[in-house]
Amino acid sequence: MSERFKFGLNDYLASRDPAPPVKDLAEIIASRMFHPSIEVRMRNAEASQVRPTNDLMCREVQQKRGDTVIKAMEEANVSAIVYPTWDNPPRLIGDLTTPAGDNSQTLSPGTGFPAITVPMGFVRGEFPSGMTFFGSAWSESALIKLAYSYEQAANHRRPPASTPPFK
Repeated sequence: MSERFKFGLNDYLASRDPAPPVKDLAEIIASRMFHPSIEVRMRNAEASQVRPTNDLMCREVQQKRGDTVIKAMEEANVSAIVYPTWDNPPRLIGDLTTPAGDNSQTLSPGTGFPAITVPMGFVRGEFPSGMTFFGSAWSESALIKLAYSYEQAANHRRPPASTPPFK
């Protein structure tokens, strides 16, 4: 969890209407309603005393990343980048040693560009696995078309066994 986590979570909880049963990260920690494996990270996030103020710098970095991605996509003559949302199966609850493999927190959040994830199959027989379609700014329409076409052709979606069918 980053130094921004506490402030982002607290802002989000304060914006909810109706108000959630907890108002901030401190109350979540006090509730003990989370898996013990993340307690240290939550307490470290709660210890952050100063709200980060480098938003302008973050926007400048995001802009540079976006420019780099657009240049690479133009040079490769592609309208989207497609990749597995995760490059490792999901961790089991409490497992902090297996590589997390999360690919979804790099391109889209780092550039502000859109991305969409669709089912691409299953790992370990039961855990859904996703494929991400990532595009440049304002490419949502093209990404939706690509993702929909793939989803219809591959037909990887499988409703959870615990969910009754729609009527």
